[in-house]
Amino acid sequence: MILELSDGGSAVARGAAAVVLSLHVAAGMVGVSYGMVALFVTKGSRLHRRAGNGFLLAMLVMAGIGAVVSPFLPIANWGNVVAGVFTCYLVVTSWMTVRRREAGSGRFEVGALCVAFGITLGDVLLGLQAAASPMSAPDGTPVPAYFIFAAAGALATIGDLRLVVRGGITGNARIARHLWRMCLALFIACASFFLGQQQVFPASLRGSSLLLLPEFAVLGAMLYWLALVPLARWSRRRAAPPSGI
Repeated sequence: MILELSDGGSAVARGAAAVVLSLHVAAGMVGVSYGMVALFVTKGSRLHRRAGNGFLLAMLVMAGIGAVVSPFLPIANWGNVVAGVFTCYLVVTSWMTVRRREAGSGRFEVGALCVAFGITLGDVLLGLQAAASPMSAPDGTPVPAYFIFAAAGALATIGDLRLVVRGGITGNARIARHLWRMCLALFIACASFFLGQQQVFPASLRGSSLLLLPEFAVLGAMLYWLALVPLARWSRRRAAPPSGI
């Protein structure tokens, strides 16, 4: 998400906007840092849990600011609103997935399902509007971006629906749900910071392909960990003694 400051308005308004922008960027930096730690340290360790909690709080601040402020920019960016809500949804549902000690679902999961469906529908409608007329997306958001987010939202919606219908989630499916949601939120944070806030980097790095490395690192790590989930299950099955022995 990108926040922009307007030259118009009072000095107080510009000062407040600068503070909000600084908090947004700072939360993004902290979130990316915590997320990278959580992604690469031993899963389930104390450091992993602490980094995950820090990532959750930082992402809520960063994405929350982006979602709330974007409609009031000189050019309202409703795509950022949906992306901000989606990011908050991802980190909260991922965190709740591992917070539940036992399989189960309740009002939170039903509410999360409604949010996921609303996010998907919002991105589809925004994408169709932008595709119908280039003038309908003056914020400059690429049309494919809406449908990419809609696809991710649809995947999340299907996952929430299955969880609610089954009454919970356990085992490897629970781990995979936690992983991909946290990793996708981290990917969004990296893209928002390294690509969307390039003004905080030295001029020599702005527009550089080096700023794409964190995003590729997150995607690679996500695929690595998700691949380990079924492999670990297969290994446990191979190691288990045959029934009846």
